This record gives sequence, C-alpha cells and structure tokens, in this order.
Amino acid sequence: FGADLRADEKAKVLDYFGLTEADLEKCNVNTVTNAEEHQYLDSYIPKKQIGTKALSSVLVSLADSGNGLKVSTYNINYCTAGMYKNALATAGVEDANVIVAGPFPLSGTAALVGVLKAYQEMTGKEISDSVVDTALNELVLTGQLEDSLKGVSDAEVEEFIAYIKALIAKDDLTDDAGINGAIDEACEKYGVTLSDDERQQIIDLIKKINSLGIDLNGLVDYAESLYNSFKNGDGSSNSGIAAAVGGFFKSIISSVGDFFKKLFS
Repeated sequence: FGADLRADEKAKVLDYFGLTEADLEKCNVNTVTNAEEHQYLDSYIPKKQIGTKALSSVLVSLADSGNGLKVSTYNINYCTAGMYKNALATAGVEDANVIVAGPFPLSGTAALVGVLKAYQEMTGKEISDSVVDTALNELVLTGQLEDSLKGVSDAEVEEFIAYIKALIAKDDLTDDAGINGAIDEACEKYGVTLSDDERQQIIDLIKKINSLGIDLNGLVDYAESLYNSFKNGDGSSNSGIAAAVGGFFKSIISSVGDFFKKLFS
C-alpha cells in the first residue's frame, strides 16, 4: 500500500483488489513511502510526476505454472501495465497476477516500487543496487517511449527495445558504433524515429546492462513466449532473435536472484 493512503482511500483500493480488511491477515502486507519513490525513481521520472505522497498500491499473487504475467490497472495514468510487467519479468517472475490501483487517478509510481517490494516478499532474494537501478531504468524508459513514439503500439515499443538487446547479445556489441548500428536496424524494422535524446538514453541503458557483467547468451523460455511476435519478412517466427532476447532475461534472473530483500529491508 502507498503509505499515505487515508482509511477511506485504502478501502477503495481494497475494492479494486477484491479484498477486505479481514483478508489482509492472510497476505504479506507492506507499505511504500514517498521517500522510497524518490530514492529509486528520481533519476528517471520527473519529481513532479512522483509527487509528495505515496498513494498507488499493488497486489501481487503467484499463479499456476504456465499462467504467465497478467497485469490490471485502475486509476493509474502514468505507469503502464507494461512497465509493471517488465519489472516483474526482469526480476524473473513468469507466473503472477498483478493488480495496480489508486483511490483516484494518479501516476502509479509508488506501486512501481511496490511491485518490486512485493516480489521481494515472495522470494526473500537479494540483488545489487546496480541491477535494480538498471531494471528500473529500462522499464521507465520503455514506458516513456510508449508514450512518446508515434505510429507504434506499446507492444511494438517493448519488442523494439527487446530487439535491440537481442542484437547486442547476438553480436556482443559494446561500443557506440555497434550499439548505434543495432538501434538503426531496430528503427528500420519497426518504423521508429528517435530523437537524439531518446537514442542516447537507449545507448546509456545498453552500456549499463553491459556493465553488469550479465551473460546475455544464456537462452531461455520467457522472452521467446513474450516476444514471439517477432517475424521475418516471410511471416515465419524469428526464433533466433526470440532466443537471444530470452538470453537477456534468463541471465539477468541469475544475476538478480538476490534482488529486493537487500534493498527494501
């Protein structure tokens, strides 16, 4: 829960969650403060967007294997469902039901931190500050691009970023020229035009990912299922790219397995 919810506002949030106060006795209940919002998000989200009160809240429950990640939002007008989904996906959660809610329309930044905090409670694992910072950087940048890029859907923006990472992994690109080449290829594939600032933010993110020492070549399932909409020109599935994207997520899981307990304890 956002730490600044009044009793009547908390009741509205519980309605969206489909819970009662009595149900909370069976849940791991935590709060997110406005200070935590600013601690983790000031580098990526304007302070005015974060505001001075933590009000948005999130319910995360584990689902049966194969269920996938399902995210619903209510009264959230800045953070997208994709941003919350990417946060959990980067943390390695494949099967979960997530509900994000505010008592009235608001940005949802408290829940952005809260969804990570909730995952920590479910796993008890730790991760380095640098990996958490990179995960937040990626998901916020993806959300900003979803808002600013014209002519492409939110899903296509997420694929666009994943495609760049896949090319980085495939060719082990680390310098500006190589990264820019991958961005150019992705822009052509998805019909995206980036501003200089947007391009630089993507370059900085890729360099940050590279600096973590994550093995991007370990291949796994999650990204293949999430990004199976990648297609060759003939319409067949580009399984090589899907596998490369999968490598990013699985190998980040191995590095971030000890994620949130350290940061939020």
